[in-house]
Formats: sequence, C-alpha cells, structure tokens
Amino acid sequence: MNRENGVPRAAAKSPLWGNIFRRRSNTAEDILSTLRQVPLFSNMTDGELREFEKLIHQRQFKAGETIFWEGEPGVGMYIIQHGAVAICKHNRNDVRETLVLLHDGEFFGELALLDESPRSASAIAEQNSQIIGLFRPDLFGLLERKPRLGNKFLFQLALIIGERLKQTNTEIQNLRAQLDRTDVVL
Repeated sequence: MNRENGVPRAAAKSPLWGNIFRRRSNTAEDILSTLRQVPLFSNMTDGELREFEKLIHQRQFKAGETIFWEGEPGVGMYIIQHGAVAICKHNRNDVRETLVLLHDGEFFGELALLDESPRSASAIAEQNSQIIGLFRPDLFGLLERKPRLGNKFLFQLALIIGERLKQTNTEIQNLRAQLDRTDVVL
C-alpha cells in the first residue's frame, strides 16, 4: 500500500480528507474489531478486513459537531466506533428533526460510495464519538488493485441497500393504509 506519513496516498493527497481524517497506527485492532460488527464486512476473512483497515480513516467528533450536512456532496460512508450519531432533516419550519439515532457498530452515508448525489440528510454527533470513514476514491483504488475483494464488498452493499429498500416500501404501504383509513384528502 502506498502511504505518505502513515496516511493512504489517496487520502494524503486529498485536500479535503487528508488533513481531517488521520490514521492512527495503534488502533488497527480496534478498527478490525469494529469492521467485524458491521454487516457490510460480515463475510470477510481477517486478511480481507486488513485490506479495508488500510483504507479506513478515523476522526473524533465532539457532541453537537456536524459530520456532514444535508445537500452537500457525499464522498464516503461512516461507521460509529464509539458514540452516537443523529441522522437529521430540517422540516418546513426549519426545525431539526431526528430521523434515527445510531450507535456503536452502525453505519451511515453508504450511498455516497456509489454516486455523487447530495446527502439526503445531515449527520450530527449526539455525544463525543469516534468515527471511521471509508471514502469513494479509496474504494475505487481497491477495485482496481483487488477487484474480487472490491466486488465482494459492493455485492454485500447492494444486498443491504436492497433490504433497506424493502423495509422502506413496507413502511410506506403501512403509512398509506393508515392514511386510507382516515378521511384526509391529499
């Protein structure tokens, strides 16, 4: 792996991510332990996890600090090592509403690995949190160097996104049924 001062070369060259997400070499086992908890990596060997560990970046966020804003370009996904993160949107009255509160081992922002569309919600640390990030340029580099491993990851990502889509469709059907039982006209 090409590195500059312990930072993967792609991240070290990035003016956006290279300076805020720094690797810490003494936490490699913590990263591997966290990755083992995440369904995206559940069927990977220790050697495969070590390949991803080389790509991972860590950062501490203070309580109340924004990880990313709704509408900004997405460049990667995040995994909560320790802490809690609220996924939020602002309603019509510009009041922040929490959609979900995520904890240790949970991940968010994964669609940014697939496309460059703007973030659909904001992510805000609810408490002091240790977050690890996997960014699209690093994943694309892995796909070039180790296409079998990159495709294994992308297939697992597709399965999880598909499962989440099914759950969302069920929730929409349930909400529509509740709405149909009322006399509200849209």
